[in-house]
Amino acid sequence: MSKYEFIDSQKNDPAQTNPATKMCAWLMVSTSGFYHWLKRPQSATAARRDALAARIRHYFTASDGTYGYRRIHADLAAENIECSPELVRQIMRQEALVPCQPRPFRVTTQSDAEAAADMPDLLKRDFTAERPGVKFVGDITYSAQSLVMCSLGVMIRTCGWFSARWRECGAPSRG
Repeated sequence: MSKYEFIDSQKNDPAQTNPATKMCAWLMVSTSGFYHWLKRPQSATAARRDALAARIRHYFTASDGTYGYRRIHADLAAENIECSPELVRQIMRQEALVPCQPRPFRVTTQSDAEAAADMPDLLKRDFTAERPGVKFVGDITYSAQSLVMCSLGVMIRTCGWFSARWRECGAPSRG
């Protein structure tokens, strides 16, 4: 950002009460140069960057915010718009367009519908118990922690008590 751009942004800020002449003096630029800069037409480079920014925003929103500068540069090249990948990267940074890469779907468990059909539902989805020690339910989950697959099994007594055990795959049981 140039000094003139900074003065212009501060001058248009309603919370700022300093006049442009004071800000020009503080930044050691001439007041006449600032007002001359305001009246100057937009340069060809700035106009090209604005047009590129509009196209980049279009491709970014069309991809639901997942395309990075490389893919957007490829789309611009397919449109025969000449620009470097670094220019696309700079414009995306100025426009605060940060891509979010979707994580790929991974199957974590294998469901066996035939085996589940043979198992009776003893609780019939009623998890309330009159006294402790009557109904117990459990669950197990797998989690990759620091490149080691871990399993966590939880035993829940329906009157408010639970016990948890974890183990690393291949390691002896702990807990």
